[in-house]
Amino acid sequence: MTDVGRLINIGYGNVIHTDKVLAVVSPDSAPGKRMVQAAKDEGRSIDATQGRKTKGLVVMEGGYVVLSALLPDTIAGRFNEAGGSGRGSDKEGDDE
Repeated sequence: MTDVGRLINIGYGNVIHTDKVLAVVSPDSAPGKRMVQAAKDEGRSIDATQGRKTKGLVVMEGGYVVLSALLPDTIAGRFNEAGGSGRGSDKEGDDE
């Protein structure tokens, strides 16, 4: 039996599939800002911030970039939790 990916909460009820994640990075660096702008220009960005400040970028397969209001450390923690407990925490963190 193969290991199936899981869905993890990236804030405010938005979830992503763990099998499709390539990286979780900060949007504050110049390369991060360029990545977001290029993804927006090409229609490959998904805004999951619910109108809040973007604190984390999730780089997905296919060149998609998901903007999250959670910090990369929070997303990574939920990603690691998903290995054993499914969807990760539904509790919103202090960084939102």
